[in-house]
Amino acid sequence: MIKAILIFNNHGKPRLIRFYEYFAEDVQQQIIRETFHLVSKRDDNVCNFLEGGSLIGGSDYKLIYRHYATLYFVFCVDSSESELGILDLIQVGWQLLLCYHL
Repeated sequence: MIKAILIFNNHGKPRLIRFYEYFAEDVQQQIIRETFHLVSKRDDNVCNFLEGGSLIGGSDYKLIYRHYATLYFVFCVDSSESELGILDLIQVGWQLLLCYHL
């Protein structure tokens, strides 16, 4: 199950944030900062899956992300989701954004 969708730029500024589980506003801001810190420090040559941060469920959740141009697309999912399925969903979403922009 998808728990959150986070899209932010290279500087960590949120562009689209959607939580499917209740978190207080201050906790949401901490999750955004922690998630950006986790994914932005990773090299482009490593896999796009990692365990969730300490604020959003730890090892029970996975962060699946892709970095396109100046945007990070991050999905927080539980262990029942397919990593490759989510990566495909991110790819389709990116392609839709490109088509909409043209």
